[in-house]
Amino acid sequence: MIDDVTKRKNSQGLSWVLAHVAGVLSSTGFPTGTRAALKRMEPAHALPLTFYAFSLKHLPEGWERNPGDWATIVSAMAIMAPAIYRADTGLGKALARNGYSEARLERLLAAEGDTLRTLFLRAARFLASKQQPFNWTDAGQLFLFRDSKGLERLRLKIARDFYLNQNQ
Repeated sequence: MIDDVTKRKNSQGLSWVLAHVAGVLSSTGFPTGTRAALKRMEPAHALPLTFYAFSLKHLPEGWERNPGDWATIVSAMAIMAPAIYRADTGLGKALARNGYSEARLERLLAAEGDTLRTLFLRAARFLASKQQPFNWTDAGQLFLFRDSKGLERLRLKIARDFYLNQNQ
């Protein structure tokens, strides 16, 4: 029997899944030891069983096709807990309003694979230090979209949000 959360996460879009995961990780009832294990994950290395247990409960079907990307997203959210998700603040806006450097953003948006994962986890630590939550849709798409034209439009959107919100 499939539970209601499983039905919803598989029928809803990426935005719903990311908001759900953020809600779970930021919940006061979520085990601190599990959150700590998820924070420590290194997506380029062997993933802990904690990640697989979490993924089977909270990620959509097919997550296992991109385990390193999902591990990066989950780890970054765990790093930022409890201030993870804010619907009205995109990634570019969150970075700009907290003094993230243009050079670091340029490297982040140009990166791929393990380099992207490493730089994104650094950006998450930066935002966590500022207690700045954001809407994870752009971040999720950055990792999970495979269409090169779509990725280029996404990178442009993040950069536009960054530059429109600098010095505010």
